[in-house]
Amino acid sequence: MATTNDIKNGTVLKLEGQLWNVIEFQHVKPGKGGAFVRTKMRNILSGKVVDKTFNAGLKIETATVDRSDYQYLYQDGEDFVFMDNQNYDQLTVSAKTVGDATNFLLENINVTIALHEGTPLYIELPPSVQLRITYTEPGLQGDRSSAGTKPATVETGYEIQVPLFVDNDTLVKVDTRDGSYLGRVSE
Repeated sequence: MATTNDIKNGTVLKLEGQLWNVIEFQHVKPGKGGAFVRTKMRNILSGKVVDKTFNAGLKIETATVDRSDYQYLYQDGEDFVFMDNQNYDQLTVSAKTVGDATNFLLENINVTIALHEGTPLYIELPPSVQLRITYTEPGLQGDRSSAGTKPATVETGYEIQVPLFVDNDTLVKVDTRDGSYLGRVSE
């Protein structure tokens, strides 16, 4: 058992039989009344985000979550297969658990997987990945109707916005948090 004073970003709480990941927290000490902790939490299974307030010093139950480094191997039907970098054990993770990370998963990419009692909860990608542009329309000189960007499809099938000068078969750096273009990568 822990108290609300122990809440930090990334803490996993066990509330009413469900696991919640703390996204943001704020300790508040108003002029009148007792202190409290305001949190924004994401349900690990459903992805639902809620705001919850706890009184300061309240006892809460934290879940033990182990984060381990894994390497993505391949997709097996609907599931994804990862290999533990320490002991080379393979772990199969459902597409629902992987979620939007599929947009940035290339074979041999290293990720962090959070496990609770052996069950994968979610996948943490590196902040950015390098992906190759498989298809984009040629940029027309003087076409500024779209603020100098155009859609491009990367090798995972995900579509991003890139500057007009980017061509097919270009290696680009992409932010995994929002899918934004970060720049070209020299080969």
